[in-house]
Amino acid sequence: MASVVKVIEVIAQSKKGWEDAAQKAVKKAAKSIDNIKSVYIQDMSAKVEGNQIVLYRVNAKIAFVVGKKGS
Repeated sequence: MASVVKVIEVIAQSKKGWEDAAQKAVKKAAKSIDNIKSVYIQDMSAKVEGNQIVLYRVNAKIAFVVGKKGS
């Protein structure tokens, strides 16, 4: 039987960098969904204070296979 994949969109942030923000997005999503297969970073932005980046943000699309929990 063919798999059905669902995509959700989340926004995550980090003080360390965009890669860390992306990892946080996946980690947080994994707390409530199983079978995550990919993440697509749609957009990146940063908050600047005093000419320094203080917060990195990503808009991520996370794809997962729809099915029974734990399968």
